[in-house]
Amino acid sequence: MSIGNLHWGDLSFNSPAENLALDEALLDATEAGELGPTLRFWESPEPFVVLGYANRRDTEVNVLECERLGIPILRRCSGGGTVLQGPGCLNYNLVLPLDATPALSSITATNRFVMDRQQSALISLLGEGVEVCGHTDLVWQGRKVSGNAQRRKREALVFHGCFLLSLPVDLIDRCLRMPSSQPAYRGHRSHADFLTHLPLAKPQLIQALVESWQASSLVERWPLGRMVSLAHEQYSSDSWNARFT
Repeated sequence: MSIGNLHWGDLSFNSPAENLALDEALLDATEAGELGPTLRFWESPEPFVVLGYANRRDTEVNVLECERLGIPILRRCSGGGTVLQGPGCLNYNLVLPLDATPALSSITATNRFVMDRQQSALISLLGEGVEVCGHTDLVWQGRKVSGNAQRRKREALVFHGCFLLSLPVDLIDRCLRMPSSQPAYRGHRSHADFLTHLPLAKPQLIQALVESWQASSLVERWPLGRMVSLAHEQYSSDSWNARFT
């Protein structure tokens, strides 16, 4: 199913706030009709924790350990669970106008549409054995390798997530508590027993995802002005990042 002329790019920043801000800036630009479908990839050069929009920081995060390690705690604009970002965690950010395809008509239909594409990309590299579990998780050999979330506005949506390539799972165990909400298939497993790395190189995975989404060309213009404003006014603000403690 085609979604039109999808542009893609691999653009990362040193600042956690800027990386999260560009995801939201792309959504805002598409909502305003300034951009079409966009697929962005990014990888943080430093570890940081990202809370889902409604997550309570003290419930989901070992705050004292993060402070001891110098790992900042930020909050994203979409739902879903809390994750650790850093080198070895490849992120994608897919922004689509809601009228791009009827498959985006509801939250459930969108989950199915996007996760089917992501699953196909991994199967093309790993063969069979990649499953979609808990609605928006990708599982390989019984362990989670990718978590995903979406946010919908009136005219556009963002669907984004990450793939574990080499981010140390023991660091995840140290920084994150057991999630307050977890899918049944997890079976109360610790992060170390629940997560695993994909045996893939970053360029290899990006290429598979670009092909799965039939991305046609590179992004020519990023909404950097909006990104800078959001990074400063929102994602660097305690009133946003610690709004639910």
